Amino acid sequence: MKIAVLGAGSLGCAIGGLLAEHGNDVVLVNRNANFCDVANSNGLTLNDGGAAGTPRTVHVQAIQDVASQPVQLTPFDLIIVLVKSKDTEAVVRSALPWVSENTLVMSLQNGLGHEDIIAGIVGKHRVLAGKTYCGGLMTAPGIVTIGIKNKETIIGELDGQITPRVAAIGKAFNDAGLLTTVSGNIMGAMWDKILVNVATGAITGITHLVYGLMYQVPELEATACAAVLEAMTVAKTKGIELSITEPKTAWDKAGRGLPFEFKASILQTLEKNSVTEIDYINGAVVQAGKLLGIPTPVNETLVALIKGIEFGMLHNLSKKK
Repeated sequence: MKIAVLGAGSLGCAIGGLLAEHGNDVVLVNRNANFCDVANSNGLTLNDGGAAGTPRTVHVQAIQDVASQPVQLTPFDLIIVLVKSKDTEAVVRSALPWVSENTLVMSLQNGLGHEDIIAGIVGKHRVLAGKTYCGGLMTAPGIVTIGIKNKETIIGELDGQITPRVAAIGKAFNDAGLLTTVSGNIMGAMWDKILVNVATGAITGITHLVYGLMYQVPELEATACAAVLEAMTVAKTKGIELSITEPKTAWDKAGRGLPFEFKASILQTLEKNSVTEIDYINGAVVQAGKLLGIPTPVNETLVALIKGIEFGMLHNLSKKK
């Protein structure tokens, strides 16, 4: 398959790198010029993490934007969207020259609402939904620690049908070592993933703890489970069919199979002095709760604390200027 990854940061490189390693023609879009230079010159280095991990290098093409993409590499079979939520519309619009009659566009972003944005640009008939529990940590430009052990990716058609086209993508992912299920209940799968993001994302951003340390603090587990319970109550009230039935399951699932030093995407974003996707994760739970009249005080608090960190970060940056 010809596959483009829009927003090839840590996770995008982990997924795109594995797909490339197993015979797919992969283009990574990353705005960082240094990353692109390293990836194009030396390849993308993947490391499984831990002492037993053996680094290996895979060939990819890395570009900073769609405008620099050679015409001869189009059309693409699949475009994977992994940009930050606020950038979804602009980046997908920029990729329209890559979209042909048979191109599929699939979001693997954290949070809710991206499929509607993408469908408004490329047409609903081209859109697939997906969620992944895989992780990635870029330790240097072009060098990525991947976290895929026992980490599932779930994809599906928006209408719940199991079609040949989504089955083919599922096979390509599984062939690449990405444990992937094609679901007839993709909305339930998306809310299951929200529960996992709610469990750990904001907490790591607030505490700046890597996963290995975070899971040693019982009070953080209690807070995480309380936030997940609120999200589960909202989802059930909306009529969403969840596979996760206990809050602790989401907490356990979030950290399973990841290396000790792994950092959640919210923490990685804050460390880059960027605004997080909190509005699309814990914030989405808060907003849905308000519409349904369901209190979500734990999630409201987590959102407020991340917003405060973002404000302080941006204020300090502006003062330095």
